[in-house]
Amino acid sequence: MSYHILSPDAPSPLQNFQRSINRRQFFGKSATGIGTAALAGLLGSESGAASFPNEKAKAKRVIYLFQNGGPTHVDTFDYKPLLTKLHGTQLPSGYAEGKRFSTMTKDVSSKLVLNSLEPFARHGESGAWVSGLFPHTAKIADELCFIKSMHTDAVNHAPAISFMLSGAQIPGRPTLGAWLTYGLGVEGADLPGFVAMTSISKGTSCGQIFYDFYWGSGFLPSKYQGSKFRGMGDPVLYLKNPDGIDPKLRRGMLDDLAALNEIKYQTTGDPEIETRIAQYEMAYRMQTSVPDLTDFSDEPQHILDMYGPDVTEQGSYAYNCIMARRLIERGVRFVQCMHAGWDQHNSLTTELYNQCRDTDQASAALVTDLKMRGLLDDTLVIWGGEFGRTPFIQGDINNRPRWGRDHHPYAFTTWMAGGGVKPGITYGASDDLGFNVAENPVHVHDFQATILHLLGIDHEKLTYRFQGRQFRLTDVHGHVVKDILA
Repeated sequence: MSYHILSPDAPSPLQNFQRSINRRQFFGKSATGIGTAALAGLLGSESGAASFPNEKAKAKRVIYLFQNGGPTHVDTFDYKPLLTKLHGTQLPSGYAEGKRFSTMTKDVSSKLVLNSLEPFARHGESGAWVSGLFPHTAKIADELCFIKSMHTDAVNHAPAISFMLSGAQIPGRPTLGAWLTYGLGVEGADLPGFVAMTSISKGTSCGQIFYDFYWGSGFLPSKYQGSKFRGMGDPVLYLKNPDGIDPKLRRGMLDDLAALNEIKYQTTGDPEIETRIAQYEMAYRMQTSVPDLTDFSDEPQHILDMYGPDVTEQGSYAYNCIMARRLIERGVRFVQCMHAGWDQHNSLTTELYNQCRDTDQASAALVTDLKMRGLLDDTLVIWGGEFGRTPFIQGDINNRPRWGRDHHPYAFTTWMAGGGVKPGITYGASDDLGFNVAENPVHVHDFQATILHLLGIDHEKLTYRFQGRQFRLTDVHGHVVKDILA
């Protein structure tokens, strides 16, 4: 099949507007109401200027379980016996030379090696190494594809998260979910194509902020940005009609508002006016779809139990995981669940345990639930953060309650499941201390290129012209990691 790509000579928004004026005048005079007609036109072109119907696509949708703060790979999935052997001794020479760390790490040469907190064991037929901190994830090891050779360019949280999600450390680029909804469109009409949810473990000292640009659309039309579902109260504000306003009156108000917006569009050709009309219409439909989405009364008790005791607590990680499954069942293309608190500079022996407790069961349950429903084959689940954490200690080796690890971009672990990746494999490897990549390096742009490939998109062809340049998620880099493809 052919790809439809924006060329360097792509028409401007105003030219597009001028070419479509007759169609819009027709919609404006439609007896069915201008709001409904305008929405029909928008949904018909929801896939944007770049459309990628690809028969080789393995995945249709993505659930990204993003672990903010940088999970420590050497305490979770990357087993390094040498850490135990060298625990408390000075970091051997040759590992850290020329490496850049956060300003919290000063003289790297004086740092002491810190062992893994809990024992590792092999699990499943694949024999994957998993820490005792993840007993539930260990049970689904044969469903997972571990990538243990991830590396990134950024050493601090916000730039590293932005890089992982948008391909650039500086905010302002479209995020992965925005690119996918732009390139592939959405499957349903009653919910946004891209939804973001956030959570944080109780009692954590983590001060990380969930910035809106983590699910932003950058220079893409804003209809492709992620819709943030809140962790308390109504998931989306202002969906309920005010007292005295019934659905019929609301429908009439939206039609009149769409007519006013159409007049403005005829004057300016501003594509954001189209977005405004689409947002009003989506909100109208979400008045019905969101209450149904958040009503768990149709969930069997054994399914709720599988996700853990926090599953019905709005704003918890477990709640967001089961919501992610319910969202993709209703046609949402990309669900981004972000859980903060993995930033353990001086709290490994306390807060790391909390993080694993709060996320392990629900993550495993989501994969299991999707497989039980026949959804895992075409749903790509991703678990991982923006970087790993250092194999050396941050703090005093003699003060165990305050042990910590600093940010570590040079080697870290991510896992994927479903959606066309090989189950039960480990790809790549770090060195014997988990410090540097030793085998089959996977850069962030390689990872992004592979995700797009699984959804039937050539990462070099999904582009958008902005300020005189063709932009893409992977910038000018990236190669598909073919060895992990099923």
